[in-house]
Amino acid sequence: MKNLYNNKTIISFEVFPPKKTTSIENIYNTLHEMKDLSPDYISVTFGAGGSSNNNLTVDIASRIKNKYNIESVAHLPGMHLTKEDVLKLLDDFKEHNINNILALRGDPNPLVEVKNDFKYASDLVSFIKENGDFNIIAACYPEKHIEAKSIEEDIENLKIKVDAGTDQLITQLFLDNNDFYSFIDKTNKANIKVPIQAGIMPVTNKIQTERMVSMCGAKLPTKFVKVLDKYGDNPLAMRDAGIAYAIDQIVDLIAQGVDGIHLYTMNNAYIAKQIYGAVINML
Repeated sequence: MKNLYNNKTIISFEVFPPKKTTSIENIYNTLHEMKDLSPDYISVTFGAGGSSNNNLTVDIASRIKNKYNIESVAHLPGMHLTKEDVLKLLDDFKEHNINNILALRGDPNPLVEVKNDFKYASDLVSFIKENGDFNIIAACYPEKHIEAKSIEEDIENLKIKVDAGTDQLITQLFLDNNDFYSFIDKTNKANIKVPIQAGIMPVTNKIQTERMVSMCGAKLPTKFVKVLDKYGDNPLAMRDAGIAYAIDQIVDLIAQGVDGIHLYTMNNAYIAKQIYGAVINML
């Protein structure tokens, strides 16, 4: 899949398995709508906190690849998994023709036991590399990982992760493109040469914004704060403003030669269609 970056700016979508209270048919219906957009790939997040939804992750990723003929990426967070767990999942991926993995450390969940086999994402990347022929993607953080002491320390850790066998990178969400451009300058100086996709999340409601910023540490630029202040209490207006803001980000990124755009769709086909339709001719 990494060869895609040789010819064009790629665009990909991210979806997540349904919660226990939601029918899996909902995500299948969403995927059915998204497939007509022909993204370069669709990634599927892992069950929150470890293994709870891993079968759904495999099922959804398999449908994307084997029914819709779109490349799929299965997320794999190592924090709550043992080496035996990961080997079993790698076998499942192979069986379902899933060749791309997003290798993550993952986030702690107080309800799920933390295993000690993969302390860092780089440990997981190395293990996957040793035990299968997969295209390995990893995460990176334009404003630094929330636990890193400095952006310099974070770039050093990213270099370790890339050298362990990472083939490409996807950024955490950011709302100020200048943060991304500054980050790219730093990765170039650190001799990190793999493709880096910009992760864009269309923020379509005020509560979602506050939650995501709290979780990942992304800052809110003045321009976006004004959007929130003006439209935050009007759901439809906020949705459209969030889409417009994301499109503005993407247009600028493409003009500056970004390797690709990874759209965090929040399982919303309407949002994916609106953004894709606005930028398709620029790719």
